[in-house]
Amino acid sequence: MRALVVEDDPVIGADVAAGLGQAGFVAELIADGQSAWFSGDTEDYAVVVLDLGLPGLDGLTVLRRWRSAGRSFPVLILSARADWTEKVEGIEAGADDYLAKPFHMGELVTRVRALLRRAGGRAEPVFELGRLRIDTNRMRIAAGGAEVRTSPLEFRLVNFLAHHTGRYMRTDEIAEHLYGTADLNDANAIETLVMRLRRKIGADAIETRRGFGYQLTGGAAA
Repeated sequence: MRALVVEDDPVIGADVAAGLGQAGFVAELIADGQSAWFSGDTEDYAVVVLDLGLPGLDGLTVLRRWRSAGRSFPVLILSARADWTEKVEGIEAGADDYLAKPFHMGELVTRVRALLRRAGGRAEPVFELGRLRIDTNRMRIAAGGAEVRTSPLEFRLVNFLAHHTGRYMRTDEIAEHLYGTADLNDANAIETLVMRLRRKIGADAIETRRGFGYQLTGGAAA
């Protein structure tokens, strides 16, 4: 899934992007408020990690503009400031969570995953669908009770589809979240990835509807 990291400190920004990447996200890093506002207003992200002290537009202004424009993706605010009034301002501006610097990367990743679960109407880190059990914290999948070994890319695809159950996802939507871009060749690559996954989790676990895309069904429960 795509994550936007907005941080003007190059070291912190690179660390956060790398940490999210290791957790299965495709992370895009932006270092100024104006560019962040434009990207968030025109691109689809699963989650945003937003610093407040940005050049150009400050983080709170960026967030207010997104919310005013109807952008509803979950936002985790990062800030070096400890003023409680700023935390209140961030929440009133539409932030979903707040993490003060310095922080542990494990905590940031855990909070990001929690935001995604809440955004999807789920409180637990485990999805159970058909015969599939998807543990988003440990990045593991079990089919019919047996653990399935998947590559990071395969897990990202299953995780993305699991967060959109009941809906067919187009190949361009999947490509945006897997790779951060959509290309004409992505359809073939995604079809190959789906075929590989079906051999691991069951032929009926992912349903294809021509012209609509792919939907995770989990297959028939045992």
